[in-house]
Amino acid sequence: MALEIEGKIIRKLGVQSGKSARGDWSKQEFVIEYQEGNYPSQACLSVWGPDKVKDLEKYQIGDTVKVSFNISSREYNNRWYTDLRAWKIEGEAPVPENYTTDYAPTGMVGSGASTAPNPVDAASTKHGFIGEGNTGETEDDLPF
Repeated sequence: MALEIEGKIIRKLGVQSGKSARGDWSKQEFVIEYQEGNYPSQACLSVWGPDKVKDLEKYQIGDTVKVSFNISSREYNNRWYTDLRAWKIEGEAPVPENYTTDYAPTGMVGSGASTAPNPVDAASTKHGFIGEGNTGETEDDLPF
């Protein structure tokens, strides 16, 4: 059964790794705070495998994420242990440090932008449609 939870990462625990009969393994746990009713709740989830641990690295404390996970429980020495195992983490893509939203003005030297005025302006169109009633333009061959 796959479940989803959306919340804010409030803590990332250290990466754990080791060797088993099936080979090397690594896991990392992280805590998400999510809203349930009137009060915030917290859940500790884990990612397993080097590729999933690397995926978790791109998210920082405070990032809002949506996590798809499975629940698994196992018994050991008459005690039960439950694991919330994340298999997909989605969030807003992190913005690179050198990212800017400034745009070069039109006609800037070397930008490849044209400084020529727009050949179709409001005065040359009828009802705002290009090709209908334009003065000085050829008629198109559309049947409508």
